[in-house]
Amino acid sequence: MVIDCHVHIQGRYGTSEDRMSYLLEYADRVGIDLLCLSLGTSREHRPEMDVVRESNDMVRDALEKHPDRYLGFCYLNPCYLHDSLDEIQRCIADGPFVGIKLWIAMHCNEPNLDPICERAAELGVPVLQHTWLKITGNYAWEPTPFQLAELAARHPEVAFILGHSGGNWEMGYRIVQDLPNVFPEVSGGDPELGQTEMAIEMCGADRIVYGSDAPGRSFASQIAKVHGADISEEDRAKILGGNMQRLLGL
Repeated sequence: MVIDCHVHIQGRYGTSEDRMSYLLEYADRVGIDLLCLSLGTSREHRPEMDVVRESNDMVRDALEKHPDRYLGFCYLNPCYLHDSLDEIQRCIADGPFVGIKLWIAMHCNEPNLDPICERAAELGVPVLQHTWLKITGNYAWEPTPFQLAELAARHPEVAFILGHSGGNWEMGYRIVQDLPNVFPEVSGGDPELGQTEMAIEMCGADRIVYGSDAPGRSFASQIAKVHGADISEEDRAKILGGNMQRLLGL
């Protein structure tokens, strides 16, 4: 089984079914079985909670239309802590979602993240946190792997997916190397030679997960990082799906 742990709603135009079927058409071409879906069509860094709820409703709609292909990750803006906890209850505890997605709204080592992580631990769901290290400077509030490492150290019982491995993956792997509850993913950048091999060498094959960040990146270019890597077939199977199956309890 191949699981893409990092996919977003496709585009702003057409019907929901048009957008979500379009993604599946291209996922089928490269053999992706399940897609972990999060965010709606808004790309506000600090959205109001009505936008957050609408985004999660878009994901829920995709889950209902394609329950055999999509898995939902509950998007949150931790600036609104109590509302975020309510949204976790609505989408995960009382709903079909299987994980939490955090983006750019707040540096992820802030205290507001602690109750969210405590709830994730209670529900046994992973937290996918966008991280980046830009040479031109991050956006305001944009989390880094350093901050996620702080959060993961505070919550060793929670599985964290290191979104994009910080963009600068050579540094990202080093930052979380000694944190067994952090799972670097390979999504979001160019398919560079040696990325997956270095991930295994530094963090172990049991901790690396495949994601694409589609439609911002193509399925083909991102899965090529795993298919084209000089690694064993056993490790390739773990990265492409086995590790996510374990994290999600599938």
